[in-house]
Amino acid sequence: MNFELMANSFPLLLAGAAITVEITAMSVTLGLLIGCMIGIARLCSIKPLRYFANVYVDFIRGTPLLVQIFLVYFALPNIIGSRVDPFVAAISACSINSGAYVAEIFRAGIQSIDKGQMEAGRSLGMTWAQTMRYIIMPQAFKRIIPPLGNEFIAMLKDSSLVSVIGFEELTRRGQLIIARTYASFEIWMAVAIIYLIMTFAVARFTGYLERRFDTK
Repeated sequence: MNFELMANSFPLLLAGAAITVEITAMSVTLGLLIGCMIGIARLCSIKPLRYFANVYVDFIRGTPLLVQIFLVYFALPNIIGSRVDPFVAAISACSINSGAYVAEIFRAGIQSIDKGQMEAGRSLGMTWAQTMRYIIMPQAFKRIIPPLGNEFIAMLKDSSLVSVIGFEELTRRGQLIIARTYASFEIWMAVAIIYLIMTFAVARFTGYLERRFDTK
C-alpha cells in the first residue's frame, strides 16, 4: 500500500467527487420533476397520457443506464445533426433514468394515501388538482422520503457510468491517475473510500429527514 500516493491523489479525486455530486444533484432534481409528472400521469384518467407514462417507465427501467447514455451521446447527434456536450449528455441520460424510478416512487406514495382523502377534498369543493396539491402530495411526500434517499444514493454510484463518454467525474479521474501511476489498488481504494463517505452522508441526511417529518 502506497499511502503517500493515495494522499497525493486525494485532491484530484475530490475534485472529481465534486463533479459527481453536481451530476447527481442535478439529475435527481430534474428526475424529481419528471418523476412527479410521470407518476401523476400514470394515475390520471386520460388514457393516451397514461399509456405514454407507462411506456416511458417500462422502457427506461427495462434498459441499462449505460445504453441510455450511449443513446444520448452517440445516437442522438445522428438525429439532431450536431454533437451533444458530454455534460449535457450525462445530465440528460441520468435525469431521464432517475425520472422513471422516481415516478414509481411517487405513484406508490400517492396510492398509499387513503382514498377517503381525495373524496374529502372533493367534497369541500376543491378540484382534483387542488386536492392533489394541498392534501394528497404533502402526505405522500413524507412517505417517499426513504425511497427517494435510496434513489439519490443509487444515482450517486450509477453516475460513474458517465466516465465512458470521457466525462471527468470521480471514476474517470481515478482511471486517469491509474494510467499515469499504474497503482490500481491504491487509487481504486481511494475512490471507494470517497464514494463510501458520500453515500454515508446521504444516508445520514435521509435519516434526519425521516425523523424531522416523522415518516412512520
